[in-house]
Amino acid sequence: MGQALQEMLRVTAEMHVPLATAQLVNLHVAEPIDLIMIDRDSYWLELCLEPRPRNARACYRDHWAAQRFERIGKVYLLPPGETIQTRSDGGPSHASILCHLRPEPMTQWFDGELQWTSRRLEASLDIADSNIRNLLLRLAEELRHPGFASEMLVELIAGQLTIELGRYFTHFDDIPPSGELAPWRLRLIDDRLADLQRVPTLSELAALCKLSVRQLTRGFRASRGHSIGDHVANVRIERAKQLLGSDLCIKTIAHVSGFASSSAFCFAFRQASGMTPGEFRASNGARRSSSRSMPC
Repeated sequence: MGQALQEMLRVTAEMHVPLATAQLVNLHVAEPIDLIMIDRDSYWLELCLEPRPRNARACYRDHWAAQRFERIGKVYLLPPGETIQTRSDGGPSHASILCHLRPEPMTQWFDGELQWTSRRLEASLDIADSNIRNLLLRLAEELRHPGFASEMLVELIAGQLTIELGRYFTHFDDIPPSGELAPWRLRLIDDRLADLQRVPTLSELAALCKLSVRQLTRGFRASRGHSIGDHVANVRIERAKQLLGSDLCIKTIAHVSGFASSSAFCFAFRQASGMTPGEFRASNGARRSSSRSMPC
């Protein structure tokens, strides 16, 4: 935490537990500010209990262009070790609840170090999740009016916050930017296309990815730069070319590639490559016995 922020921040209540340190604070930001923050040891999670200073925005300096500033919402998270530059036009003093979460439980949740992609960092500045917000409000109430076993309750809330944050940021793995398909969906499509004998329909692939056909086709083009129909055709033709480099006869290759007959396979192959299967095999120097292949 920078010295400038220390001067603006006044802690009114505080509690330390093994998972976290929770604080009720007042922030005095009367004038426009431009400051740099870094919390090297913990996740800085804040809920602003009153309106934020006007035009509050932030830039992750090590990840974004210097001119890129995104709006800060009611709840935001600063990951440990990340440098953030914040700006605002200033305004009245306001109260916030801060929860400094230890990084070890978060690492266990993600089964390793969480990679802070640009998309996750953008999401961290405005966490619109009611579960996280309600837990922070409950934490603020406990700090204002501590009761029996307050430390245990704060520890439980900190653990729940860790879990909810894990779920929240994992969700953004499934929603890539620019309308692209998530990596796990592209892997499912590629795995399905490995079965050459059963050509999938668009409806089947859409159901596999839990999308509509329209979402699938638009997302696939955004991800790969060509249509999913072209991709299916290319995968099949490339696999057929690989098989033509083997000792399999063309009749067998036609069957493995999902064609009802050798003639249908030969016609489709010539349409796609400009050569018959026999011509392609000969041009690539494959040795085969004439008794094991069918002419096209």
